[in-house]
Amino acid sequence: MQLHPQTVEMKETSAPFHNRRAACLMTMLALLFSSAILAPAATVLGPWVPVFKGIEHAVGTNTTTGGGFPHLQVVHFLRVDLTDPDVQLYASPRVTNVTYSANFNEVAGYTTTNFLKRNALQVAINANSFYQPGSSSSPSYTLAEGTVFNASQLLISRGQVVSSQDSSDDPSVLMFTSNNVATFIATNWPPRSTAGIYTAFAGPYSVLVNGVNVGSNYINSAISIHGLEPRTAYGLSQNRRYLFLLTIDGRQPGYSDGALDWETAAWLLLAGAWDGANMDGGGSTCMVMQDSTGRPLPLNRESASPAVGRERTVGPLLGIYAKPVPGFFTNIVVLADDTAATVTWSTIATSTTQLRYGPTTNMSLTTPLNSAMVTNHAVLLTNLTPNTEYYYAAVSTIGANQYVSSNLFFMTTNYVISATLFDITNAWRFTTDNLDGVNWKAPAYNDLPWGDPAPGMLWADYRGANIDIPMLQTEMPLSPDTGFPYVTYYFRTHFPFAGVAPGVEIQLQAYLDDGAVLYLNGVEIQRLHMAAAPAVINNATLANGYFCATGNAACPEDFAISGPIISTNLVNGDNVLAVEVHNYNAGSPDVTFGLAANCTKPYTLNPRLGMTRSGTDVTLSWDRGGFLLQEASSPTGPWVNVAGPVFSSPFTATNSGSTRFFRLAK
Repeated sequence: MQLHPQTVEMKETSAPFHNRRAACLMTMLALLFSSAILAPAATVLGPWVPVFKGIEHAVGTNTTTGGGFPHLQVVHFLRVDLTDPDVQLYASPRVTNVTYSANFNEVAGYTTTNFLKRNALQVAINANSFYQPGSSSSPSYTLAEGTVFNASQLLISRGQVVSSQDSSDDPSVLMFTSNNVATFIATNWPPRSTAGIYTAFAGPYSVLVNGVNVGSNYINSAISIHGLEPRTAYGLSQNRRYLFLLTIDGRQPGYSDGALDWETAAWLLLAGAWDGANMDGGGSTCMVMQDSTGRPLPLNRESASPAVGRERTVGPLLGIYAKPVPGFFTNIVVLADDTAATVTWSTIATSTTQLRYGPTTNMSLTTPLNSAMVTNHAVLLTNLTPNTEYYYAAVSTIGANQYVSSNLFFMTTNYVISATLFDITNAWRFTTDNLDGVNWKAPAYNDLPWGDPAPGMLWADYRGANIDIPMLQTEMPLSPDTGFPYVTYYFRTHFPFAGVAPGVEIQLQAYLDDGAVLYLNGVEIQRLHMAAAPAVINNATLANGYFCATGNAACPEDFAISGPIISTNLVNGDNVLAVEVHNYNAGSPDVTFGLAANCTKPYTLNPRLGMTRSGTDVTLSWDRGGFLLQEASSPTGPWVNVAGPVFSSPFTATNSGSTRFFRLAK
């Protein structure tokens, strides 16, 4: 987990207005830039704010009244210091979910957000254009993640060529060695050698070359890519120290219209770039960073979600690894166990120790104040819930000055063992009788008249068995009145459970068409695609939806049930699970039911305590958080907490000449 403090120094950096040279290219540009100088408040590039060590963020805006550009624009920049030794570039690697094929199956597509999450990156942005193999058209906006794409022209990831420069298409290239020495090639055709190149990207064309705004070349172009669009662009400073990553939002009237090529270049110039290329834009334009809790934080407002309801799955992406911004707090480390955690941190000056924490960002819980003035801090959190997310913030004071870290995040562990309760072929008794007013869910209910148990999956379909649904075994009757399946079918099964129920989670996988209500030992525990409680469910109630897009049971639906509803109603011994399955439509041709169930039970995992000796000193160490170090003169006690108390590893004790025993306690 990457942690970075909230306290940052904000500096306003003035960038040279290089676009004065570009303004000389034509009268129109000169007039526009002149108006920007006369009304600077309408075209603003905000201060560079450190977000990670070596990475700064800035926001630019342009209004259509008095602005330097004719379009409403919201712009996001990341300025990456390529000389920072902790900055690492990461391009989309070769595809692994299918066989890699050059210029065909090259990269797996992800949303920019999930690319950042999957690779634990600090920032991510879309890169090259991309196509589906065998097609020259832009892929659909709604393709699933993992879809295989052909990257347009040069793409190198960690020294491995993912896509080669095989034509004069997309000729603008940025290349980087393993230590981030950068090269910009405005037209990479015929292609330059890639020897020694660790990372490379290609864009459709350059917009900024040697400080000249060449985006103006496309002002009169009728080609759609040169129109008013959301933009992603990369740039380099003249001394090659800085990599600039730019997004300009678009297709959102009243917020941001997008940009033309010359406007994109002008923003790069304003930020301090000397060379730059237009990358893939439109609905692909997306910039994301990791927040202090390790979760993705969108920086720009990408246009795909408003249009199609989700962030676009895109091909090549650029990610960057970086370290936290140095500040008052350093080396914040959390060691979480199942019900306890140890949090340690350092400060650049002696200060007090306290921690705010809780399951939400409100962090309503606070540890007692330790007023000792120290630079190395440690806090023990107890009575936590296993497998639960917690937010926390370190708090230290010096006199009247209080310092608070950013909101950080950890998750407690969950020591569990798994057991199968029954699988999808489990046998069920079933009936089609109307059981309104009958307590058929009770464990003691006599279901023998329902007939012998029949193995799953159970189904009814007036068209015959559906070959797209796996494991169909038991055919159930259709209604003789309608020739269609009954609206409701009732099922019961028994399963054993051994042990105590508190802390148990039941994990279920259902092949279901369409809705269902589940009861454990007579108590309702789950509704699937049915009217929510307290709505009354009876024999004539129809399901209000279904899980599979096909409307049948071809895909499994996974869900889990835990907490008091399970710990109160699951018993040691024989249990009864009752299920009523409802059709979505009285004229539906089919109904299907199959269910598998596993459970997880908590168990205790004892910590390991190690010891090393050096002269008269003994150092004790352990690698799990949440434990207190205790000592005694005899293995049978009495045991007392080591003075401090001590709950962070390692701890060094001086041999006093007497026998002492140590243990960890929670």
